Amino acid sequence: MAGMSERPERWSQASVYPDMWADPDDDPRNNDGVSPDGELATLADFLSGYRLTLRMKCEGLDAEQLARRSVPPSTMSLLGLVRHLAEDERDWRNWISEGEPLPKLYGRRDADFDEAVADQAQVDAAFADLEREQAATDAALARHPDLGERLGKDGIAVRELLVHRIEEYARHCGHADLLRECVDGRVGQ
Repeated sequence: MAGMSERPERWSQASVYPDMWADPDDDPRNNDGVSPDGELATLADFLSGYRLTLRMKCEGLDAEQLARRSVPPSTMSLLGLVRHLAEDERDWRNWISEGEPLPKLYGRRDADFDEAVADQAQVDAAFADLEREQAATDAALARHPDLGERLGKDGIAVRELLVHRIEEYARHCGHADLLRECVDGRVGQ
């Protein structure tokens, strides 16, 4: 962990607004079109935006930077967040399934964070896991377009699960903001 005098300088790639991650014209999250129609499309749009934000916060970093821990005793890192969200996506499918639960991706509880190490193969696998698990959960939920439908053994509403997914990504994007700033000083929404 760098000492107080070794903190990276805060910086942003944006030249228009210094608190933005990128200039509006360069930000892939910006959509100048009309907002989506309907609740389901709106929820999907917000989820997509937070997923993209997480990826953007990780872009341009090497395996060591992605695996760098925040502050002791925390085991949180950007790589750990990617692994954690892949694990969450799998777990959310367990919530809506009637069958046997899928096994954890990374083994024991908290292994997603605790065992996130600076290895490029692990980084590549984590991003592949996240993409695969997101697609699988999206496909499972696409079969249930009625937001009021209740699924799984506990009868969770599709709406509740979608909102929970958005909340989880949004919260962890906040963590990613701070983690990225600790790594190289880059800031922005």
